[in-house]
Amino acid sequence: MIKELQKARRRMKSYNESIISTGRLRLYPTLKLLTAVVLFALSYSAKPMALEMPAGKWVDLSHDFSSETIYWPTGEGFKLETVFEGMTEKGYFYDAKKYCSEEHGGTHIDAPVHFAEGRQTVDEIPLDKLTGAAVVIDVSENALKNPDYEVSVADITSWEEVNGKIPDGIIVLFNTGYGRYWPDRARYMGTDKRGPEAVKDLHFPGLGPEAAKWLVDNRNVNAVGIDTASIDHGQSKLFETHRTLSKNNVPAFENVANLDQVPAKGALVFALPMKIKGGSGGPLRIIALVPENQ
Repeated sequence: MIKELQKARRRMKSYNESIISTGRLRLYPTLKLLTAVVLFALSYSAKPMALEMPAGKWVDLSHDFSSETIYWPTGEGFKLETVFEGMTEKGYFYDAKKYCSEEHGGTHIDAPVHFAEGRQTVDEIPLDKLTGAAVVIDVSENALKNPDYEVSVADITSWEEVNGKIPDGIIVLFNTGYGRYWPDRARYMGTDKRGPEAVKDLHFPGLGPEAAKWLVDNRNVNAVGIDTASIDHGQSKLFETHRTLSKNNVPAFENVANLDQVPAKGALVFALPMKIKGGSGGPLRIIALVPENQ
């Protein structure tokens, strides 16, 4: 808008100069007034408008990244190294670090291409699929009793009986209660072992394949998320839930935090991943705005 304002000023100045040079001075007061009106209108429209958000509470749904961050047993984990920290030779303080991380660890996103060839990479996911209204389906009562629990179609339809049909274009989050165990790897993952041999010992809840298929076939959801290490449960061998969601271009959020602080419906969620070109996933900063009346 600033550039447009500058262009308008230059055009008006040039036009006024041409009026003067051609002797049509009697029109100049009118043109001067017109110039002032146009410039005022442009400058007014260039002023930033305040974005009004509904009053409410912000909830951080992301775990921080540190040496304690939980990754898949085959992952190396998050590494942060200091490049420089302290006073420079010129007398000012400076701090810079570098980090190394797999795409899939901590609070992160699974882009559809993660389990479906040719589907969206993380940089290709439309922003309107990552932001908007969200519902939280609480299955913690059953999941905390059974570390291999899989969210069922009945869990979803039971939620709808109380809260109404899941609307189109919604983000569906599943609260298993496992967020309370973070960052205790043994309790959160079912094992604190590392390496390929540890995968068979994983035990944590997930979204069942039948429920995932029901969601994509019967509800037009934008994304799904869960407060465990994977959208498939720990004992999954074929990752069918991942595959069903991915081939339908439905991104998944994993290791989501603080879902117990978000109501069953009414919250707004903003889930913005690191924009890695061609990436199959990446670190995710996800937050929720819970309106005051919820």
